[in-house]
This record gives sequence, C-alpha cells and structure tokens, in this order.
Amino acid sequence: MSSVKDVTLESAFAGVADNYRGEDVDLHAIYREMRKNSPIIAENFMGKLGVPNIAGLDPNRPTYTVFKYKDVMTVLRDAANYTSGFIAEGLGAFFDGLILTGMDGEAHKKARGLLQPIFMPDVVNTWRDSKMDPIVRNEYLLPLVPKKKADLMDFGLHFPIRLIYALIGFPDDEPEKVEQYAAWALAILAGPQVDAEKAAIARKAAMEAAKALYDAVKEAVVAVRQRGAEGNDLISRLIRAEYEGRKLDDHEITTFVRSLLPAAGETTTRTFGSLMVLLLERPDVLDRVRKDRSLVGKAIDEAIRFEPVATFKVRQAAQDLELGGVRIPKGAMVQCIVSSANRDEEAFENSEEFDIDRKLKPSFGFGFGPHMCIGQFIAKTELQVALNAILDLFPNIRLDPDQPKPRITGAQLRGPHSVPVIWD
Repeated sequence: MSSVKDVTLESAFAGVADNYRGEDVDLHAIYREMRKNSPIIAENFMGKLGVPNIAGLDPNRPTYTVFKYKDVMTVLRDAANYTSGFIAEGLGAFFDGLILTGMDGEAHKKARGLLQPIFMPDVVNTWRDSKMDPIVRNEYLLPLVPKKKADLMDFGLHFPIRLIYALIGFPDDEPEKVEQYAAWALAILAGPQVDAEKAAIARKAAMEAAKALYDAVKEAVVAVRQRGAEGNDLISRLIRAEYEGRKLDDHEITTFVRSLLPAAGETTTRTFGSLMVLLLERPDVLDRVRKDRSLVGKAIDEAIRFEPVATFKVRQAAQDLELGGVRIPKGAMVQCIVSSANRDEEAFENSEEFDIDRKLKPSFGFGFGPHMCIGQFIAKTELQVALNAILDLFPNIRLDPDQPKPRITGAQLRGPHSVPVIWD
C-alpha cells in the first residue's frame, strides 16, 4: 500500500471531489421542488445522495434537512440553539478535537478572537500588492502567456495554496514541500466516508496525513519562533498573541494552524473554477468585467451565491426546537442546504440567473453567523487578484472550442474539474 508520503496534490484534490460528489442528479431542480413543497424534511438528504457525514455521530441519529433561505438564516445565525461541537467528534478527530468549526460558545469566541486579526482586510490588503499579485502574475500566469492555451484548473489548484501558505508563514522558497503539505491537508478531508470498508482505510490514511502535517507545521512554528516571530504572518502573530491571559505554546499554535489548512486552498480553487466557468459561458458579462474592474468583486460575490462550493452546513439542536412550523427534538442534526437557500425565489429576484448587477444581500457560500468562514476575505482577495491578472494577461480569453465544455458538478465541494481556455 502506498505511503502518505506519496500523496500528490492532484490525486488528493481529485480524491476529495470524488468522495463528496454524491449522485449525478439535477440538484437545482430538486431544490426548487423541495422549497415549494417540502421546505423542511425529517431525513438526511445529503446522506441519501451518498455524501459522507463529517459529524462522526450515530448515522441513525434523527436528521432534518432545511431548504429555504429564511430557515437556513435562522439556524446559522443562532449558535446557542444550533451548535457545532459535534464536528469535533467527526472531522475534528483528525485535529485532536481542536477545530474552529467544531467549537461552541465562549471557547469558540476566544479562539476566533485570537485568529481573526490576521484575516482582517487591513492585513490582507497590505499583502495583496506586495505578495499576492506578484506571485500570481510572475510565477504562474506570465509563463503561460505565449502558450495561448491552458486548463485554468491547473493554475487554480496551485495558486491559492502558494498564497495561503506564504501568509501563514511557510518559507517562500520550498514550493514542493508546501504542495506536499497541501496534499496531506486534503487527504484528511477524505477521512469521513460512506462505505464502511473504505472508511477504515481512509481513516487510517487521514490520521497518517494529519500526523505528517502536524510535524511539518511544528517545524515551521519552531523556525519562526527562532527567527524572532516579528513578521506579519499568522504563525508570528500567534506566537506574539495572548490567549486566555497567556502565551500559546508550539503545540497549540501547530494544532490551530493545522486545523485551518484543509479548507485553506481547495475551497478557493473550486470557487475560482466556478467563477471562470460562469463568466466564460457568458462572454458579454466577461467583457463588461474586463472593461470595468469595479465589477470584479460583484462577479465573485454572485458566483459564491450561485454556485457555492460548500453546498450544505450541519448543526445540532441544543434543545427541543421549532423551525418553520416543524418540531426538531434535542440532539437532532439540522442540515442546511446552502445551495438551495442561495437560489430561494423569496429571497432573490430571478434567483436562477447569474446576475452581477443584483443588489447585495447575504448569501451562505461562506456560511453565516458566528461560524462564518474566517478566511473569506483572503479567499475573495485571492480571487480578485487572479481574475484581474487573467483579464490583463490573456487577451480575448474564451473556452477552448476543441475541448469538452466545462461542467460544475458535485453534491458537496462543488466545482468544475477542468476549464480549458484559449486566448490571442
């Protein structure tokens, strides 16, 4: 059997997509039907599609699935009644239980307060022009210009990882190592499985990947501390920070950083892929964005509404509750179908249209409420940098007519596998 050391970024990315793909059905048609006739159902909708459960709980535990915007908003906004601690038992088991998405209450508030500053716009903006833009243009896109054709997903897989790992504090001059770390982070996401036989093997591989990633992060933490931890990177800031009235030790910093890594690259990769497909399928919209770069942010927000990567969020009822007229017993799982809520006709006009001119309104692609994705501003900035650079460097970029048209697929971790393009 191959070792965890042999896992490549490409194979890990494909493996995760495969693991969460579910059945190939017209999900948006099903969601329309559910919003109209069965907005809340007493069953595990995603489980029935073959999507694995990251909760690590008894699969027979009652599950309620929620399809409408107002009900999803109610659940995600109310972290006291709809809790997240169960994630620490499932996916969180690969992180010693210390995973931000699996914390509740005061513990979550403190941990988030510690990590939040590095992810704020003022920090990310200083970093955009000094680091993000030069890396994207010089390392990735300029070498492609003379080739006049590419699969954008090759670029999309690598650039977010390169950027986020530099921001965290990993060395700039060791790209192969960083790609290996990113592959391990993705291998952890493949830990939860539907098939019992596969589950044991995947769990063992995920645990090995988690251990390898821990060792790599710890090495980086020790090196940053030895250099004096004076930088703007996440590791330096965590070394300097105080948590619960004391400084963090290397183990705590390593565990925090490791828990952020599985989502650090691949959600941006898939969002980038879907954004490019949605624009390339609409050349007139792409042309408007090329001519007016103030529309770049709007195009990104609309892509995140229209085709969110994380298509559902799960919470647990902390007590007997009522939601949308349905009684939900204490301990039941509540599965919020974000990609249905984001196209709810009652919340969005022409909800099934990709419209970059729509009035801004919260959608749930990055979650909502206290557990809203901590890295969302970094992800959006990375996407802005990438889209602007592509529009600058690839004149008249368009889908490659000689290649199959790209498709956005997947019941969870949704996105295209390939986006073949040509330019002049």
